[in-house]
Amino acid sequence: MKKFAVVLCGCGPMDGSEIHESVMTLLAIDRNECQYTIFAPDADQFHVVNHYTKEVMNEKRNMLVEAARIARGDIHPITELKAADFDAVVFPGGYGAAKNLFNYAIKGTKAVVDAEVERVIKDFHAQHKPIGALCISPVLMAKVLGNITITVGTDEKTIHDVETFGAQHINTQQTEVIADKENMVFTTPCYMLPATIADIADCAENLIETILENI
Repeated sequence: MKKFAVVLCGCGPMDGSEIHESVMTLLAIDRNECQYTIFAPDADQFHVVNHYTKEVMNEKRNMLVEAARIARGDIHPITELKAADFDAVVFPGGYGAAKNLFNYAIKGTKAVVDAEVERVIKDFHAQHKPIGALCISPVLMAKVLGNITITVGTDEKTIHDVETFGAQHINTQQTEVIADKENMVFTTPCYMLPATIADIADCAENLIETILENI
């Protein structure tokens, strides 16, 4: 039975992990008769957004504590995530991933990556183990690894930034997966393109199945 690590960063698409992408990823792993363990940074989110009004709130929330809502409490600090213990790692998206795992949403191409997140990505890459990324998270992979091939759908501004990081981009339609087998990086667009929740389920399923074909 293959073991997946899944990295979250809160709960909610505007300031944490995208919930549909997170849950559908976990479901896809489970339906493929694999195991998952969930991790998140034990630190404050960049900010907190009221998902009803879309306004920033004057409060602080912890990524690990908030992601525990999705994990039903079964979650671990990212400092405990070791590539040697898993067969693959997956990063769901959400605007929060571009605020918390690295600050691309604020700094653009000058983004800085969380040190533990960077360690995890580099460790899996060094061990030639699959790295999956959904939605905006492929940009994080491009920032950390540079010369890889990914997709973020068809968004021209994001594609330009990805190429600035040294990565190659392939345009995709909804539910497609780009498999960079040389670097073991697997990406799918999700909400970077117009999508239904059924599309997100297909994205996650296709991503996990593609990863399993290459382990």
